[in-house]
Amino acid sequence: MHKLWLLASTAGKGLLQCVLIVALTFLFCRTIPGDAVDVLGLEGGLTAEQAAAIRQALKLDDPWLVQFGDWLSAASRGDLGQSLRFGRSVSDMLLNAIPVTLQLAGWAFVLGLFLALGLSLWAAARQSAFADSLVEGLNAWSIAMPTFCAGVIFILLFCIELHWLPVIGSFILPAVIMGLDSGGTIVKPLREELKESAALPYVRTAKAKGLAPLRIAVFHILPNAAGILLSLSGLVAGSLVAGTLTMEILFGLPGIGSLALNAIQGRDTPVVLAAVSFIAVSLVLINTAVDALHKLFDPRMTP
Repeated sequence: MHKLWLLASTAGKGLLQCVLIVALTFLFCRTIPGDAVDVLGLEGGLTAEQAAAIRQALKLDDPWLVQFGDWLSAASRGDLGQSLRFGRSVSDMLLNAIPVTLQLAGWAFVLGLFLALGLSLWAAARQSAFADSLVEGLNAWSIAMPTFCAGVIFILLFCIELHWLPVIGSFILPAVIMGLDSGGTIVKPLREELKESAALPYVRTAKAKGLAPLRIAVFHILPNAAGILLSLSGLVAGSLVAGTLTMEILFGLPGIGSLALNAIQGRDTPVVLAAVSFIAVSLVLINTAVDALHKLFDPRMTP
């Protein structure tokens, strides 16, 4: 019961954070000069009278607190409203974009986790300077190479110079770039944790029994590092969901990031709020899930 209360408390705090994030986003949208009607006017040549009529019909003249309260009330019922620019259901636009973002983030997460685990376990099993150099190199890549710069380099090399892949619509290159970045985030702390675990008495006993180094690394050393692996995986998963914006724009993928950017450019506030809400809720769910797993598998995490 105590654990359930802790999880409910964590989820409640996360929900409050979501509301605050969306409220700040709404406020920032209002501080940007112009609105969706101004953009429509530039695109379609509306007269001042027509623009005023549309703005009144869309209730854009209401105080921002009233507008936000109306949106929040409707969103709590599952109604995300209509796009101010296109007149389409925001829910439909969001549902079309979410699979693209989740697919990209999912492939990048799997690749990053595979690289981090593979290199860390290899380094723990072999105890070689070369394996440690690869760990350091991948970690340095994630720190020193911004994903946008890596995307431009990969496009110039693999798309323009070698003609191996198309620039627009490719999932392979952005997944590899984000996978290298996430793998570099995980690999160094995980390697250090495995190195500490390798010095524990029961690991020395396993070595004395003549067990294979890889078996020792997987079944004796890795379980002791499960906590930090879980924490790092949750951190990376959250950053991937929120960090696909650059890759989606660079490679022309119609995900949440592209949807949000186009909505910001068009002052399409309902679409911006829906995209930000999805990212915020995703982060809260990931953090809550990681916290729940910690409390479930590690009693020391429960106060």
